[in-house]
Amino acid sequence: MNLQPVTLISFGYFEKDFLEQTAEAVRHEFNCPVNLREGHIDLSDYYDPARRQYNGNLLLKQVDSMSLPDSRKTLGLFNVDLFIPILTFIFGQAFLNGRCGIASLYRLSNERYGMANDDKLMLERLKKEVIHELGHTFGLIHCLDSACVMRSSTYVEEIDQKNIHLCSDCRNQLAGNPA
Repeated sequence: MNLQPVTLISFGYFEKDFLEQTAEAVRHEFNCPVNLREGHIDLSDYYDPARRQYNGNLLLKQVDSMSLPDSRKTLGLFNVDLFIPILTFIFGQAFLNGRCGIASLYRLSNERYGMANDDKLMLERLKKEVIHELGHTFGLIHCLDSACVMRSSTYVEEIDQKNIHLCSDCRNQLAGNPA
C-alpha cells in the first residue's frame, strides 16, 4: 500500500485521546501513516439558519480546497450538525475516489438521543464513520454486508451494528484500487 499519509484535520475542540485513537484505527485499517492537524475556519459561513445546521456539501468543498499536497487523503472532523439538501442530517460524506471527506461527532453521542453519556461508544462510532468516509475516498461504495464498515448507516444504531473493519470483498476491492 502507498505509504503517503492520510491526514485528519480537527476543526473545533476534540479530546486528544479521541483523535489519537481514531488515527490509530485508520492506520490499522488502511495500513498507512496518519497525520493529525488542527484546522481553523469560520463555521458561520456554512450555517443554514432555516435548518439550524451546517451545509455538509460546502464544508466538504472547503476541506477539499485545504487538501495537503503531502497527504494521500484528507478528512475533516467537526462537531456540528451536518446536512445535505436531500437528507435531514448526515454523519459524514466524502468524494468517491476523491481526496477528501468529512465526519462529525455531533450526532454520535448518546445524549442526542436521551441516553446516558458513553464516550467509549461515541469513540467507536467516530472511528467507524471516519473509516467509512475514507473508504469512499479510496473508491469503495456502500456494501451490502451487514457487518462491513462500508454498509450505509442512517441511524446511530446501524453504526453500532456494523464492524469497524472492511469485509473481505471491500478489502479486496481496496487492494485492487490503490487510489
